[in-house]
Amino acid sequence: MWRVLTIISKINKNAPIGFFDSGVGGLTVYSEFRKLLPSENCIYFGDTQNMPYGEKSKEQLIEYSKKAFDFFVSQNAKAVVMACNTTSATVYDVLKDSYPFRLYPVIQSVAEIIAMLPYKTIGVFATPATINSRAYSKSINSVNRDIKVIEIACPSWVKIVENNLETTTEALGEIKLKLDQMLSYNPEAIVLGCTHYPYLLPQLSKFVPENLFINPASAYADYIRRDLISLDLLSEQKNNGSEIFYVSSSPEKFKKASQMFYRMDAVPEILCL
Repeated sequence: MWRVLTIISKINKNAPIGFFDSGVGGLTVYSEFRKLLPSENCIYFGDTQNMPYGEKSKEQLIEYSKKAFDFFVSQNAKAVVMACNTTSATVYDVLKDSYPFRLYPVIQSVAEIIAMLPYKTIGVFATPATINSRAYSKSINSVNRDIKVIEIACPSWVKIVENNLETTTEALGEIKLKLDQMLSYNPEAIVLGCTHYPYLLPQLSKFVPENLFINPASAYADYIRRDLISLDLLSEQKNNGSEIFYVSSSPEKFKKASQMFYRMDAVPEILCL
């Protein structure tokens, strides 16, 4: 603990905060964060060349994450937001003590909030890697053992969002197939355990009420805000902070897809790690 506090005490409050995801999905978190803390300087990296992460091995995910984290070190980031459920599930515990910045993994950050909800059965839709790790059920049950957590993998959903296929007949069929599987367990709420999935709410709500679903982005962003305040790491700037976006491939495609989550003024820069 003393070492962590010593490192934090040396951090520049106006240093940037990094955001890391496999694609545009992390912008759901980034958008909520910017609403709460507009004065922060931010750097977003979407590893579009290697997405979808949900189909990758743990070894591959560690490799991708190390490269991204090393980049954020080079940018003197004071914190990094792991706005990706898959890496939060598989990589966080491996790398959490290896870097000089504060790390915010989405699953672990919001598990306590979800665990305090007044439900006995909660469903989770997520990528295969996240589901295989059982990160949601482990994190939620570490706080509240009485909640039954039903975890179902949706391997095609990220590709549906990234390729704007959500209104196609095939995509609607795949969405309904997974939803019917989940509904057979009678969940009282369903967590959208991938940052891409909230974009599918219009399609999901064709079959069930939208308030059945939990989008963790807002609670996650507020958790980060409160933690930065507790560590006295909020930016001291009075004006809006800077923002820069990087992707590892297809910047034009990223900008087009990003409009569903966040309005970007410029095409992202290419970053080859």
